[in-house]
Amino acid sequence: MNPIEALAADLGRALQLAGAHVTTAESCTGGGIAEAITRIAGSSAWFEAGFVTYSNEQKTRQLGVPAPLFEQVGAVSREVVEAMARGAQRGSGARFAVAVSGVAGPGGGSPEKPVGTVWLAWAVAERMFARRLQFTGDRQAVREQSVEAALVGLISLVNGENPLQG
Repeated sequence: MNPIEALAADLGRALQLAGAHVTTAESCTGGGIAEAITRIAGSSAWFEAGFVTYSNEQKTRQLGVPAPLFEQVGAVSREVVEAMARGAQRGSGARFAVAVSGVAGPGGGSPEKPVGTVWLAWAVAERMFARRLQFTGDRQAVREQSVEAALVGLISLVNGENPLQG
């Protein structure tokens, strides 16, 4: 079992103990978090739904992200991933949510948001946590590191811990 599969299995055990479900709202990972979760046998008991909203239009249409946010702060921002997480919770009914938006590369970076910049948000009930991370490597490496960070944060949150610690 690779490290991402091990994390997804740990998440599944924690969610089963909590009697809760999780949902994902993904952009730069293209469904990679949901894929990792559903790779685990029995995940239908704790995985509710995954939203892959690559375009800003779909972030608004499927998740209810306010369109003006994209001009104000950009798609790769705290505000957008927090709105994505809330939209995924509303759309799925899941107690826990994770959302991700980032610049996986090789292009698309800027001085303010270079390639490897990723925002993650984790939500449970009314609580929300968000973090900006800076990953290195090629496109696949940035995506894999994003999936891993998303799962680590979810495990912490489900276990009653702050996902921003560690």
